[in-house]
Amino acid sequence: MKLLLDQGLPRSASTLLSAKGIDTIHVGEIGLSSAQDREILEKAGENGYVVVTLDADFHTLLAFTEAVYPSVIRIRIEGLRAEALTNLLVNTITECEQDLIEGSAVIIEPHRIRLRRLPLLNSI
Repeated sequence: MKLLLDQGLPRSASTLLSAKGIDTIHVGEIGLSSAQDREILEKAGENGYVVVTLDADFHTLLAFTEAVYPSVIRIRIEGLRAEALTNLLVNTITECEQDLIEGSAVIIEPHRIRLRRLPLLNSI
């Protein structure tokens, strides 16, 4: 599993996730800090990354383009520090790994995880 962390998520989570065996990079580490969401999705798709974001626009882009990849994990919990984010993502990957590999839109909320397989047809 390879993760691409979007702007707004702690860069240090990339190091913590990598230490747990999850290949992770932050958009700031690859010059995409101010990139448009579409550009981030393209980079993730080209390189086999799952995008992790706080931004709802990624799921909207997936729906409008009827994309089948990359998978996107949207976190709807504000203010997570790197360690809490790392634990949350490790648990989510454990629970949803095959779905993420095959192409999914995942939403993590405080008390549940919602998952929709890609493409997101007629969903918006």
